[in-house]
Amino acid sequence: MLKVSTAKTKNKKNRLRALAILAVAAAIAAGRSAPGAKGGAAANINLENRPVKTETIAKHKISDPREQIADVSAISTVDVIPKASGQVTDVLKKRGDVVQAGEVLFRIDSRDAESAARKSQIALESAQQTLSKSIEDNANTRRDLETAITKAQEQVDNAQKDYSKIRNDYDDGKATDRQVEQAQTALNNAQLDLESQKNKLAALDKTNSLAAQQSQVESNQVALSDAQRALENYEVKAPISGVLTDFSVEAGGTVSPSAKVGQVQQINPIKIKAELTEASYQLVKNKQELTYYSPDNPSEKGTAKITFLSNVMSATTKTYPMELEVPNADQKLKPGTRVLVQLTTEAEEQVIAVPTLSIVREGADSFVFVLQGDKVQKRKVKLGRLNDTYQEILDGVKEGEQLVTTGQHQLKDGQKVEVAKPDAAAQTSPPAADTNKK
Repeated sequence: MLKVSTAKTKNKKNRLRALAILAVAAAIAAGRSAPGAKGGAAANINLENRPVKTETIAKHKISDPREQIADVSAISTVDVIPKASGQVTDVLKKRGDVVQAGEVLFRIDSRDAESAARKSQIALESAQQTLSKSIEDNANTRRDLETAITKAQEQVDNAQKDYSKIRNDYDDGKATDRQVEQAQTALNNAQLDLESQKNKLAALDKTNSLAAQQSQVESNQVALSDAQRALENYEVKAPISGVLTDFSVEAGGTVSPSAKVGQVQQINPIKIKAELTEASYQLVKNKQELTYYSPDNPSEKGTAKITFLSNVMSATTKTYPMELEVPNADQKLKPGTRVLVQLTTEAEEQVIAVPTLSIVREGADSFVFVLQGDKVQKRKVKLGRLNDTYQEILDGVKEGEQLVTTGQHQLKDGQKVEVAKPDAAAQTSPPAADTNKK
């Protein structure tokens, strides 16, 4: 009996020891869940009123304006091609000179062309003299015919009077048949002569006796015009205004027709060309002008008007061609150089951003806590670019809202919080400069 009682007593002591251990463990667990709390009730109160710090959501500079390398090219380019061949006698311009349309660049030996033009001039003058003489002769012939017709008409009138008189005398018995016949014959001859002269005048008026001489004059005029125009080709002129490039003509050398000897590039205005990716195209598709600058002088910027922006991607380059036009009277922009085009502005790079440490990441999703009264609201956000300690928020929060910046990892959606007041040191010290702003 003594042994049984001893065993029961030991079992009771073991159960009491186990209960005591569980009680201590529970107390420790409660203390850890709410540091400084003296009981479970105090722990629950702290969970409902957790102290947090907040920051007003605002815009920050997330990066410098996004840029694109672009090529500078002439607004138009025309080759210099002589139309005549021969030896170069004078060179008036050199490569790199600014020329105006119509300015003489160089001259070709034109003595043969001048001789041909002189011969054409002499031939024309000779043909004109021949035509003038023929016109004068034709006028004299006409006057002679008109005079002859007048005289023939007078003879007809006189013959008609004589015939009438003889006929009357014959009726009175004073003239013979022979006399009547003679008067009739004279009248007929006068009428025939008048008719002949009239026919000659009609033939003169009907036919153009000057046609051959007039044709010769016109032919010589065309030949002279061709010779003079060919003579102009011996002075090779600038086809447009611009900068003379690729010019290799030297005095004493020879040139031939259809062989390019130079090029004139129009550089006022001048063109800036770029190939945009899909992302870059989205940045500029609704804009009218962009800012550009030379890498050698980044402090001096200008604006360029967008004159062409394809809305269809090139099948070859997989890019969107863009062209800008810039006034270039001072010729600071040179064809063949490159500039940087800013696809965004300084203002566009000021975006809503929050401290990266305030973002709560759960798998592939990102959240922040926003203060709503005395509670917090858990917001899913869409993240953008990162700059030092701040990250761009594309969607999920608005400027001016209060963002929870501490304790957010222990918060739950809708939990009550208590906003911690800044300490005295923070109130008296100057605010930290925003390293994202210049």
